[in-house]
Amino acid sequence: MSINRVNISGNLTRDPELRSTPGGTQVLTFGVAVNDRRRNSQTGEWEDVPNFIECVVFGARAQALSRFLSKGAKVAIEGKLRYSSWERDGQKRSKIEVVVDEVEFLSSRNQSPSRTTGQSTYAAKPSSNYPQQDYAPSTPKPASQPASQTPPSADVFDEDIPF
Repeated sequence: MSINRVNISGNLTRDPELRSTPGGTQVLTFGVAVNDRRRNSQTGEWEDVPNFIECVVFGARAQALSRFLSKGAKVAIEGKLRYSSWERDGQKRSKIEVVVDEVEFLSSRNQSPSRTTGQSTYAAKPSSNYPQQDYAPSTPKPASQPASQTPPSADVFDEDIPF
């Protein structure tokens, strides 16, 4: 058994590119810069070293996300890795990219963070066609007491667990 899942968070390196396949499927591609922390062998100081990760989204979500993503936006991405190889001008080339399943907006202009899943829920983006309004933040509700939990019964045995 193998697991192919990846979680990254970083900033978009460029504006996303939306295109369509000959079959009509929407494809959105963008890059995310993710920092790696390494010690500089010469100075002994810790440094952030960027890694540039290519990401791709397919289908109806590609078009919807293209309206909300832009260069510099901070996002968290969940997906799976996909390897591709090809030959161009006699040179063999390859890449690994993230096929995106989920996007969380961590920062944006005048937007609150939201999460997108396969059910396609998106945050509203302010439109220049409508007047901008300032809304006062809602007052926080008092914290309620956590519900007490009862421990599981002692009748559960290792053989009852399905994995």
